Amino acid sequence: MRAVPFLRRSASALPVAALLATVLAAPAHAAGPPPPGSVPPDQDPFYAAPADIGSYRAGQIVGSRKITPKVGDLDSKADVWQLSYRSNDSHLAPQLVVTSLIVPKKAWTGNGARPVVSVQAAEDATGTQCAPSYGLTSGSTIAAWSAVWSTKLLDKGWAVALPDHEGPKSVFMAGPQAAHAVLDGIRAVKDFTGAPGIGKDNPWTLNGYSGGAQATGWAAQTQPSYAPDVELKGAAMGGTPADPEAVARFLDGGPFSGFEAAAAASLATEFPEMNIDAIMNEAGRKAIAQARGKCLTEILGAFAFKKLSQYSTVPDPLSAPTVRPVLKLNTMGAAAPTTPIFNYHANTDEIVPVRQADKLVKDWCAKGARVHTVRSWIGEHALEMLFKNGEVMTFLADRYAGKPAKNTC
Repeated sequence: MRAVPFLRRSASALPVAALLATVLAAPAHAAGPPPPGSVPPDQDPFYAAPADIGSYRAGQIVGSRKITPKVGDLDSKADVWQLSYRSNDSHLAPQLVVTSLIVPKKAWTGNGARPVVSVQAAEDATGTQCAPSYGLTSGSTIAAWSAVWSTKLLDKGWAVALPDHEGPKSVFMAGPQAAHAVLDGIRAVKDFTGAPGIGKDNPWTLNGYSGGAQATGWAAQTQPSYAPDVELKGAAMGGTPADPEAVARFLDGGPFSGFEAAAAASLATEFPEMNIDAIMNEAGRKAIAQARGKCLTEILGAFAFKKLSQYSTVPDPLSAPTVRPVLKLNTMGAAAPTTPIFNYHANTDEIVPVRQADKLVKDWCAKGARVHTVRSWIGEHALEMLFKNGEVMTFLADRYAGKPAKNTC
């Protein structure tokens, strides 16, 4: 889930708002031909899948280009390439996905190959204009937040891959599709020969918070079966929405109920077998249409304090026979990751309930996963990411250094 819209207009949000304002202060550029990547994805041929996309193997590069990022001082710190590659949606149908590879300009002087972190941004959107790749050249808020998070990684000399993990249909909370996009993005970067010091031998970790943690967790638990060739040193994830039904029931009718609208529109797109129109009343059908093609700030504003039952012909749409199997399919925990996990969450999280994250940890531990679980007794969703950043950095650094991972299972 995208971190920035979570910030309520309160004193607790002021430090984050100030930080984002600084990052967004990019210099204006002179008029002229639009630079690569500055055209919205639905108008940019780079994002268009070739007719024979099905003939490409998963993770195979379709196209590449170097871009000039327009977020803060990122252009002075790093070189940025974008790779388009074949991936698969939740039904294993081929699709084109884009990832952004950010490599520090400063030479790597550490041991071995330069580490790379796949950072899953909290996009939480239903429109391609909200994709992280486009945000890097448009200066959008989601890219700014990702840059804030990535700066410390780049300062350590690590490279960053920033995949558009919601894919070409911008589907939020679709677990299998996000996992495929992340893992195939790593495959694409490993095959890319255009970035000095990046190739087959770089060690990889995953990092994501909230909606980004959802993609991170799905990638971690899917890697052993879908991408055994992709070795992961570890995965850090916080504020994780592991169970879409539990999160929806927690948010229903509250100030953040727009997340339900984003998830409903997305899952209906990714899983047409939900046949969601059959249980929607006229207001519901209009709401689903209204929620599509939007960034989360718009969705949150339009659907605050709305209840799912307002839009449905059944009392409990989450329990509908066509809906519940899709929600279960997109609930994490059916398989365990083999890479070490750092799982953190605030017990007082007002957006993503901690109990369903605790259940995920329990399910993974029961299947043999190695999980270091950390819980803050008091905290707020957006600020928890900032407060735990130091521990995340330590966890990732220890994985690259080959230190034993702590296991609290």
